[in-house]
Amino acid sequence: MGQIIVVGGGPAGMIAAIYAAKAGKRVSLYEKNEKLGKKLFITGKGRCNVTNDCDPEELLANVISNPKFLYSAFYDFDAQKCKAFFEDLGVRLKTERGNRVFPLSDHSSDIIRALEYEMRRLGVEVHLNTPVKELIVDELVCKGVVLADGKRVSADRVLLATGGVSYPLTGADGSGLKMAERVGHKVTELYPALVPLRTEETWCHELMGLSLRNVSAKIKNGKKTLYEGFGEMLFTHFGVSGPLILSASSKIVKQLQKSKLTLTLDLKPALTQEQLDKRILRDFEQAHNKQFKNALSDLLPSRLIPVMIELSGISPEKKVNELTKAERLSFGTLLKQVPLTICGTGDFKEAIITQGGIYVKEINPSTMESKKIQGLYFAGECIDVDALTGGFNLQIAWSTGYLAGISM
Repeated sequence: MGQIIVVGGGPAGMIAAIYAAKAGKRVSLYEKNEKLGKKLFITGKGRCNVTNDCDPEELLANVISNPKFLYSAFYDFDAQKCKAFFEDLGVRLKTERGNRVFPLSDHSSDIIRALEYEMRRLGVEVHLNTPVKELIVDELVCKGVVLADGKRVSADRVLLATGGVSYPLTGADGSGLKMAERVGHKVTELYPALVPLRTEETWCHELMGLSLRNVSAKIKNGKKTLYEGFGEMLFTHFGVSGPLILSASSKIVKQLQKSKLTLTLDLKPALTQEQLDKRILRDFEQAHNKQFKNALSDLLPSRLIPVMIELSGISPEKKVNELTKAERLSFGTLLKQVPLTICGTGDFKEAIITQGGIYVKEINPSTMESKKIQGLYFAGECIDVDALTGGFNLQIAWSTGYLAGISM
């Protein structure tokens, strides 16, 4: 019948256990936490962005690290198969803007419950509060695992689906990566990704909690543009965050180790510089006797006004009808090019995912089996693959977990 051990009860581990059990294998899943899917529970602010409803090519286009490695995984188990899998388990889904797929209930617990029910139905043995300490490898063949209490458990195949090191409160501590290293696998350098950015400018702190929709951001290293995007952002006590910034972080985190980067915000991306100037002129004509600080409420959120005035260098008390054309034009330029200096990122505690992991050249992309150790497989965030926000990282977990499950 064949005994399979899955180490890690996250999305990749659970779906792998299900598909291995469907093929008639005896499957034991070991999870060190007191419950399954601890990180899955908090994804998408607790709503669980299950996948992104797009074709495999678009999935691949949203992968930051090693997209080619995921070609087989995404074509074998794409977003359509993922949706069908959960709907067959009784989870009703909905698709929101940006093709992001959520459970209709908006509860991540529905996804976890469906996976738990299916594992139970298929006879998967789930061992909670049971950390795995070591892999048993004999003559380059994986023969099982050693539990934290010293007990040895034999298996024909072992899957490591232990995640990365982001959100350590969910149990992500890199223990699986260390196990892989000890049996000869290379682990690439780890970085926090999908993470808030720190800025040198302290005025962000004054705007903490202010969210801006429909802004665009450009990040440059000298003259080279590293990222351009449009969406929603948020000011924090140490810099900037929100979906737009989180996506940007994954593109720049490695470069940021070497140098500071410039972030330029366009607060009015729908308007050209000329259109914006006409808009400002119109506003100023209606408020021509008002002070500058009292003439901007139609243009900017109230909390942002004092900061923009300070950055402009124009006296807040100055009457609007006393502003020179040069001052008006330079204020319009400022709104299209708010300058910030990025000096770092949040740490792994604040990162949604980990960039880096088990080196992909040592894993067979068609099966997820180790090229170095026969019978050892990998899936999910422990592999050096990561993607932008929008359901793409969970799709990596489902696709690699599925492939490992059927291959085992």
